Amino acid sequence: MRFERIRLRNFKPYADADLDLRDGVTVIHGLNGSGKSSLLEACFFALYGARALDETLDDVVTTGEDEAEIHLQFVHEGETFRIERRLRRSGDRMQTVACTLEGPDVAVDGATDVRAFVTDLLRMDAEAFVNCAYVRQGEVNKLINATPGQRQDMIDDLLQLGKLETYRERASKARLGVEDVLSEQRGARAELDSQIEAKEDAGLHERLNDLETELSEVDAEIDRFEENRSRAEDTYEEAASVLADYEETRTELDDLDADIEELRETIQTDETTREELREEILKARERIDELEDELGAALAETGLDAAAAEQLDADAIEARRETLDDEEDEVREELQAARQRETMLSNQAEKLRERAEEFESRAAETRERADEADAAAENAATRADDRAGERDAVDADIEGLRERFDAAPVDVGEATTHRESVQRDVAEVRDDLADARAELETVRERLDEARTLQSQGKCPECGQPVEDSPHVDAIGEYEERIRTLESAVEELCERRDALETKRDAAESLVDAETRLGNLREKRSLLEDSIADAESTAEERRADAKSLREEAVELDVEAAEKREAADGQSEAAADAAARVSELEADLDGIEAARERLDRVADLRTRIEDVDDRIDRLRERRESIADRNDERRTYLQEKRERRADLADAIDESRIEEARSNKAEAEEYLSNVEVKLTELRERRDELQNSIGGVRGELSQLESLREDRAAVADRVDDLESLREEISTLESTYSDLRAELRRRNVETLERMLNETFELVYGNDAYSRIRLDDEYELTVFQKDGTALEPEQLSGGERALFNLSLRCAIYRLLAEGIEGSAPMPPLILDEPTVFLDAGHVSRLVDLVEEMRQLGVKQILIVSHDDELVAAADDLVTVEKDPTSNRSSVDRHDDASVAAIAANAGD
Repeated sequence: MRFERIRLRNFKPYADADLDLRDGVTVIHGLNGSGKSSLLEACFFALYGARALDETLDDVVTTGEDEAEIHLQFVHEGETFRIERRLRRSGDRMQTVACTLEGPDVAVDGATDVRAFVTDLLRMDAEAFVNCAYVRQGEVNKLINATPGQRQDMIDDLLQLGKLETYRERASKARLGVEDVLSEQRGARAELDSQIEAKEDAGLHERLNDLETELSEVDAEIDRFEENRSRAEDTYEEAASVLADYEETRTELDDLDADIEELRETIQTDETTREELREEILKARERIDELEDELGAALAETGLDAAAAEQLDADAIEARRETLDDEEDEVREELQAARQRETMLSNQAEKLRERAEEFESRAAETRERADEADAAAENAATRADDRAGERDAVDADIEGLRERFDAAPVDVGEATTHRESVQRDVAEVRDDLADARAELETVRERLDEARTLQSQGKCPECGQPVEDSPHVDAIGEYEERIRTLESAVEELCERRDALETKRDAAESLVDAETRLGNLREKRSLLEDSIADAESTAEERRADAKSLREEAVELDVEAAEKREAADGQSEAAADAAARVSELEADLDGIEAARERLDRVADLRTRIEDVDDRIDRLRERRESIADRNDERRTYLQEKRERRADLADAIDESRIEEARSNKAEAEEYLSNVEVKLTELRERRDELQNSIGGVRGELSQLESLREDRAAVADRVDDLESLREEISTLESTYSDLRAELRRRNVETLERMLNETFELVYGNDAYSRIRLDDEYELTVFQKDGTALEPEQLSGGERALFNLSLRCAIYRLLAEGIEGSAPMPPLILDEPTVFLDAGHVSRLVDLVEEMRQLGVKQILIVSHDDELVAAADDLVTVEKDPTSNRSSVDRHDDASVAAIAANAGD
């Protein structure tokens, strides 16, 4: 696996960066704090997202920005993949708004899914990546200080040995589960054996034969009693039939008696009704006489002569209505025209009055506007005088600010450029001061470490005994370097204070220059305001004169409109009088129509009463006809009753009653006996069914017992197989770990010998429990924590490189690996061991590592670079930029480092 390209926007110090990463050794070079490590952190973040950060998403976005983008392109097993992550601020925190991965025949969306895909592709999560290929700055003691168990877990996880333990645990759980099931099945088999034995001792077949014999006898008894019951039922039914016929005859006689009585009562009632109808007919004739009297009075009210009134039938009344309708239409047409004329004249008069009031109102408003125009003219004149006073005060302020630049080092218009120049000087001095303090802190730490080792009788550089060592003067060199650096820091502080004082003066000039520009702009605005105010005063005076003339004209028009409105009001009053006359004519026509309606209504009511009399007569005749029919039906009922009374035989009825009673008693007794026999038969059948069920259960238990026995045999065989599998996983993991430890110990010693290369130590031991021990030449065993800072750094690099080689080469064959990444590996190393680090890099490349990325501010590592990338930070914007150098530039930088 190799990185090919990383593109950044607003990631940490990078506003916009695009870097191609090639095969071989790439050295990312620059000063401390320039942002070199951020390039590697961006690659790591692109692969694993927030899991790769020791900080929050807000910390990786450039200060002052609300979004960021990271694009990473890498190659794995010959196929190219691209990852894009976009961050955006939402509210008060940063969020991932897009995360995609694209590759051959694959597209993954979402931060969680992308991280899972990368973990599966590389066969390592973020922690494994750091433990294997990414030696981060400041993690010198991570593997050294780890306990053997922690170290074992780290390396086992990287080599996938943890999966074997997982498989073993699964096999163990499966074995325990099989043993639980086996125990249950054995218990079930014993229970089945006990049940089978109990049923075999119960004599089920003998019990079944006895029960079936008794059942046959009970069935014969039931058949005999049922035959006797059948004969008794026939006798009972014959007697019941005779008695039923007798009851039907008695019922019919009773019904005939009731019908005869009902017919006699109905005939009597209808005769009464006929008499009541005759009385109603008489009352109706009297009502007709009353209505004819009312009709005569109504005809008299019409005003017609007697002959015309007599001839006023329905057709004549309708003709008279039509005449009245025509008269009404003529009157209504004239009335509508009169009302329209009245409304029109009233509206015209009202509109003329409204126009007169409008003209009067406009005249008043025009006079008010004229007064306002005079007042506005006075205000504008006053405002012009005020603005003139302000202009004189601004001229005095401008002259005072010009005098400040007479003694200044720059003229008006050059203050901003002067301030920026001073600010750049301040930033340069601060950067020099920070570098000097950082170097001073590093030298002090080396001095403390050297003094500690010297107090133990060892060389501060190599750890060997001080006697006859060429390095005994190292402490003096550190002390001399500290004095030099302290002096330089003091001088830089003094220079910084002086420049900051100069910067404050420059800031004051910039403020004065800005104030002067504002005052000049204000004076120009005041001149414009004075001119505008004078012009406004003149215009408003002319407006006031014109408005007063317009008010006089509006008063004249208002008087004319009021005179015209009075004329229209008089014409509207005449039209209203004509409307009243026509409405009175309409009332007379309506009264005549009502009188005609009264005559028509009375005649209709007389005809209705005549019709009712006819209906009453018809009903009375209908009742007389029905009574004649009822009298004939009554005679027939009486004759039928006499025939039925003669047909009844009392002796036959008594015999039937006796036979029915005897049959009922026998049937009652035989039913009790049959019930007892049937209950006994049911008991016998249930017992037979129970015995047969137990026999069936016995056969089923024998089959279940055979199945359980087979299952017990299968489970015992499965338990043995799982136990064998569990042991195999455990033995395989132990064997693989042993072989890995042997290989890792050999590679660790080879690598440590290459980077350390002196006679102080003979070898490093890594036992089966991942315990690390360093042996001196005299055989003394040391813990890694007892090594010096530089030695621990070399030990850590050696262990990391050995782990990387083990994973890359494997016990057999090879495996695809990510780039080997070294972030500031020269920390705590002296000049001699830095050159050995260069040898280690070359050795790793010769061993087949396709891509090695090194971040360092040490110029000596440039010699190991196939590609050189430099990082610089702009002190003004605090933004970093990357630059790739060609082969000639790399060679020149390497040569300068060697000199």
